Amino acid sequence: MATHTHRHDTAVRDSAAATGWTVFAGIVMIFGGVMAIFQGIAAIANDDVFVSTRNYTFQWNLTGWGWLHLILGVVVAAAGFALFRGMTWARVVGITVAGLSMLANFAWLPWYPLWAITLIIVDGFVIWALSVGPARGVET
Repeated sequence: MATHTHRHDTAVRDSAAATGWTVFAGIVMIFGGVMAIFQGIAAIANDDVFVSTRNYTFQWNLTGWGWLHLILGVVVAAAGFALFRGMTWARVVGITVAGLSMLANFAWLPWYPLWAITLIIVDGFVIWALSVGPARGVET
């Protein structure tokens, strides 16, 4: 009987940790989505907000870039809110966006190593939290 209680206590503790990290992932997604919405609005409203250089790898119309950020921000923020309701699609969106963010930050390593490493670690935690998720049922 003691083994059964120990297993139950461990499952509850693991579930609480996974739920806490899921809340963290949701908050990070909401914050990131809102920031992307602000970036999108700023790019659409005024092309002079951003500085463009001649040697940039991708050449985008700034208005198009703004709409992309705005739409992506709405999707990420909505997925962050949907995480709190337990929606599966929100986990998939969160894992996808965090994975893409990891790749983008890996590309930024030569220019902003501390910031890029920090965001890669945060994205790793988001992916882990959304992959593990809360326990669906605990044996009693």
